Amino acid sequence: MAIGDVYEAEGVPDCYYLDTGMYDTPEYGCLYILDTEKPAVVDTGIGANYDATRAALDEIGIAPDELAYIIPTHVHLDHAGGAGFLARDYPNAEVLCHEVGARHLIDPARLWEGTKRAVGAQFEYYVEPEPVPEARLTEIAGGDAIDLGDRTLDVYDAPGHAPHQAVFHDPAGSVVYAADAVGIYIRRADRVDVTSPPPDFELEQSLADIETIRALDPDTLAYTHFGPAPAEGRLAEYATVLTAWVEEVAAVREELGDDEAVVEELQARSDLDELWGPEKAAAEVAMNVRGVLRYLDTHSKREE
Repeated sequence: MAIGDVYEAEGVPDCYYLDTGMYDTPEYGCLYILDTEKPAVVDTGIGANYDATRAALDEIGIAPDELAYIIPTHVHLDHAGGAGFLARDYPNAEVLCHEVGARHLIDPARLWEGTKRAVGAQFEYYVEPEPVPEARLTEIAGGDAIDLGDRTLDVYDAPGHAPHQAVFHDPAGSVVYAADAVGIYIRRADRVDVTSPPPDFELEQSLADIETIRALDPDTLAYTHFGPAPAEGRLAEYATVLTAWVEEVAAVREELGDDEAVVEELQARSDLDELWGPEKAAAEVAMNVRGVLRYLDTHSKREE
């Protein structure tokens, strides 16, 4: 697998995924192209390497005037950063975005500044997003259905990772486009890892989101990070991994008492550098630790 390559999603009809080369790291970020009666792109990358998205649509045979929908699962820029560029170049496509975050696609200034704070050193890989024209954007929320012509995507709220996150269930294909609700699938290691970024990560709601998806009983989970994988066993695995991660961060903070020391200690414990390289691994761990630390602080205040 290589950056810019397009693959058929095994077991999911009319579905392809593109390795967007997110953070210059192969097999870390992708978007999905649904070659349905009303074609759609689910998630859009960070806006960098956008030419690869256009090339993928061309390769699959979806012309600029044929794309019907642009559907970011949430407005974090690793999922929604390309939405404005796609809206600019695909004039008939309707942008569908969760109602909680939709305003940030119309005016992405606050989203851009917030991304700088959240992703730290990884910010160098981002490009400033193109605004989505308000007339082109439709707000969606849990309970809605997206008509793809020959199938439907059912929308479910999944706010544990971020309040503006949704997941999409295709009952005909028995697949859930899972955003960040079920973690990161590391293909080369065949395991799931955590995603717990600031400022909105909530453990209890994340576990509830896992149960929402479990009730749908999909055969396949379509991870934005990275690629489709059989669902069997993955939801239970992620619930265990995520809970253990939060407990580990809390224990290290109790031991060390200094948040930067907590970040450094957990970076040292991580094996992600063997999979993604030291730069990406350190940035990923730091972001996820800081998200849990913020959650712990917020949770503590609620209990007072």
